[in-house]
Amino acid sequence: MENRYAIILAAGKGSRMKSSLYKVLHPVAGKPMVEHVIEQVEAINVDEIVTIVGFGAETVKDHLGERSKYALQTEQLGTGHAVLATADLLKDKKGTTLVICGDTPLLTSDTLDKLVKHHEETNAKATILSAIARDASGYGRIVRNDNNLVEKIVEHKDASEAELLINEFNTGTYCFDNEFLFEALTKVGNDNAQGEYYLPDVISILKEQGEIVTAFVMDSEDESMGVNDRVALAKASQLMNARINEAHMRNGVTFVDPSNTYIESDVVIGHDTLIEPGVILRGKTIIGDNCYISTNSDIKDSVLGNHVKVHSSNIKESTIRDGADVGPYAHIRPNSEIHENAHIGNFVEIKKATIGKESKVGHLTYVGDATLGKDINVGCGTVFVNYDGKNKFHTTIGDHSFIGSGTNLVGPVTLGRNSATAAGSTITEDVPEDALGIARGRQSNLEGYAKKMPYNE
Repeated sequence: MENRYAIILAAGKGSRMKSSLYKVLHPVAGKPMVEHVIEQVEAINVDEIVTIVGFGAETVKDHLGERSKYALQTEQLGTGHAVLATADLLKDKKGTTLVICGDTPLLTSDTLDKLVKHHEETNAKATILSAIARDASGYGRIVRNDNNLVEKIVEHKDASEAELLINEFNTGTYCFDNEFLFEALTKVGNDNAQGEYYLPDVISILKEQGEIVTAFVMDSEDESMGVNDRVALAKASQLMNARINEAHMRNGVTFVDPSNTYIESDVVIGHDTLIEPGVILRGKTIIGDNCYISTNSDIKDSVLGNHVKVHSSNIKESTIRDGADVGPYAHIRPNSEIHENAHIGNFVEIKKATIGKESKVGHLTYVGDATLGKDINVGCGTVFVNYDGKNKFHTTIGDHSFIGSGTNLVGPVTLGRNSATAAGSTITEDVPEDALGIARGRQSNLEGYAKKMPYNE
């Protein structure tokens, strides 16, 4: 196999996005467009990737890091001028160079690999990735000769009536013989209305030299989509979402309504898990087998074991182990761990806390900065008082304990095994093993006083 190189065009500002965010960093399925592109390029085992940056260069570099080398296009003078900016890094190398735009997040490694193989097998000096359009209006048409090789690319405005009937169009992704590419780029002029140097002019130059130029037709027109504005961004997100959900369904996941379920690209889901509409799964989330995720749950960067149930709840950067159930309307904040068969009920908030096996935090409770053992019951309205306005304090509860409703546990405090608190207590001191902690005022009944209250007048 020849050496392979890739050039990612990512220097454009993207003024049509009307955004302060650099265009190729706009996310699709939770990941910047340019990251989708570089992932697919990496998957075809190229020897070197060079990303051309301009506007927002440092932001792109910070995001992609050492996955790519970089070339700076100081002025935006067209795609040909952009590729020429990589000359110091690539021009003297032998092999195949893939040129791809950083705003084409739907292109797949399978398509790119087929393109490169077609290019190498045909001994072409250039190969255009083309697609068959449902409506080719506005696209540059691929005109082929009697040998089925590319004769030229003709822009829509310059096409004859016969050429306008052609539905094969140029997607803007190319393969080149690297040495011929850089030789031809030195001959590209800017005698056009925009005064720019266009990469497709390389095709004309190679044809004039009698070189072979081919086109490889991709399977799906949708993959070729470039994102230049918010409308296209939404469409690309829609298409990516459908692709991701279909892959999960084919892998054994049930979606009640896939068109209303949003799964980001790095999420992993096990077999026989059922996902209801309105669910959002983000980041590096991993969900096990036989789980149930109900309507409007939002889970990010978290790990769920097998047989976990999540009812309309938010979970972030936390772990939910086998058989546990969460919600409805629970909020599991970062650095929390819910152990096997534990129950987190409605309107419970957990933050930086561990809930032991088979423990229950049923409803209307806040658990922050705490370690709870196994088989603990936490009553309704309990508050783990962990913050004094400046510092956070930890609470520890031993196995088999019972926390009465309305208890305030003021950290730092430790409750031993088999301990309990009386409902309505404010616990500020440790409770020993097997002890009951009571900390509340003694009740007094004032006979007849209620008749004097304003509501009885």
